[in-house]
Amino acid sequence: MVRESGGDRSSVTGGTQVISDFLVIRVATLPGQSFLDRMIAMVEGAARQKTPNEIALAILLSGLTLVFLVVVATLLPFSAFGVRASGQGRPIGLTVLVALFVCLAPTTIGALLSAIGIAGMNRLSGANVVAMSGRAVEAAGDIDVLLLDKTGTITLGNRQAARFIPAADVTEEDLADAAQLASLADETAEGRSIVVLAKNRFALRGRDLEGRDATFVPFSARTRMSGITWEGHEIRKGALDAIEAHVATLGGQLPGDVRAAAAAVARAGGTPLVVSRDARVLGVVELKDVVKGGIRERFAELRRMGIKTVMITGDNPLTAAAIAAEAGVDDFLAEATPEAKLALIRDYQKGGRLVAMTGDGTNDAPALAQADVAVAMNSGTQAAKEAGNMVDLDSNPTKLIEIVNIGKQLLMTRGALTTFSIANDVAKYFAILPAAFTATYPSLRHLDLMRLSSPASAILSAVIFNALIIVALVPLALKGVRYRPVGAAELLRRNLLVYGLGGLLVPFAGIKAIDLFLSAIGVA
Repeated sequence: MVRESGGDRSSVTGGTQVISDFLVIRVATLPGQSFLDRMIAMVEGAARQKTPNEIALAILLSGLTLVFLVVVATLLPFSAFGVRASGQGRPIGLTVLVALFVCLAPTTIGALLSAIGIAGMNRLSGANVVAMSGRAVEAAGDIDVLLLDKTGTITLGNRQAARFIPAADVTEEDLADAAQLASLADETAEGRSIVVLAKNRFALRGRDLEGRDATFVPFSARTRMSGITWEGHEIRKGALDAIEAHVATLGGQLPGDVRAAAAAVARAGGTPLVVSRDARVLGVVELKDVVKGGIRERFAELRRMGIKTVMITGDNPLTAAAIAAEAGVDDFLAEATPEAKLALIRDYQKGGRLVAMTGDGTNDAPALAQADVAVAMNSGTQAAKEAGNMVDLDSNPTKLIEIVNIGKQLLMTRGALTTFSIANDVAKYFAILPAAFTATYPSLRHLDLMRLSSPASAILSAVIFNALIIVALVPLALKGVRYRPVGAAELLRRNLLVYGLGGLLVPFAGIKAIDLFLSAIGVA
């Protein structure tokens, strides 16, 4: 186990295997002041907000239900007054009023909401994501800010050799050959990556060192270098100051171009390792936390969807800026603490933004608990999984693109069916109201556009249609409306044309067909 100071992965947990030297670990024993105590307190103080779509739908359904309840409740005294004033007809019956309320209340969309939510969760499971609730899937369709942890999410999490930078009078292949030899005894991920890079760049493969008086020098946190003594040559690789001190004992010195190259690597957010052969410095090996392949294109796709990406890291601002530029994120938060992550999410939410976050560590748990959509990596800690409302079984941070697409499809499906449900009510007016008030106001027969056979048949046909249309729409609710990344105006026009106009026409045809069937069998 080798950790650098100040990075995302400088912490250790129980069960960590030490492969070099020793670790000195300070454990907090004061009650209420440990790391876990802080995490628990912040998680308990986190609370998810309701999304605008969720609030709007609740207001719409409640408002329509209240309006129709008041309308239906006032029809009975209005009908009785009409009978007394005209001296003819009879008041509207209670059965008719109940049928009217059942048909006009938003029962269609109310009955389909559960099916839409279950379908969204099922589509997520097909993408290998476990959602804790349908509400989490709906919220995914509304997010406009995405926070991602850098280490293990945007980057591979282990520093890898990226390139060889030779000194002025050294070839790159000669530097790669020496660096590979110096890394053969280095068991760290960085050492193994140098061996692989040399093999890939110059086809330098393992060599037969037996019988050639080879002595390996393993990596040590004290010496901060590793190497090999072979055929009378001392080949070493390590930190700049360690190699500088080593070559100085052999009568050499660090060239100015090598020092400048190492400084440039450090400014770019990488880690420079210097390679020497005897008293001669050969050049620099650049180590960097490698950004995952294809992630820049995925972030560009999120940007086209209107989602801002923010990288969160414990690195210093210089390193964070370099990796953020390479990954293609819109913004970054450097030297981030759990408190800073939580505060950043709350600041976005206060501004009316909906925030999604992916994370895998215990230190991510408070932010995951606060985020509107919290995707925990399956490879992460149990605390992160419990704080999130989704778990990605593939531990792929860019899976959020699929999650957003499914969430938007769910929202579009709900919006389409809500439009259809409201438009349905208009047609039901022309079926039930003329039938209900024909006895009181005969002139209302002119509103009977469907020319239904009788008042009883009109009411029964409308009630039957109201029940059948819910069953007929269940397959659409489960399959979902096809998601297309188009603008809001175009989406609204399409919804009104297909589901608004369709919601007006289908009830006329459906209720009339049921009325004809009931008349044919003599039911009404």
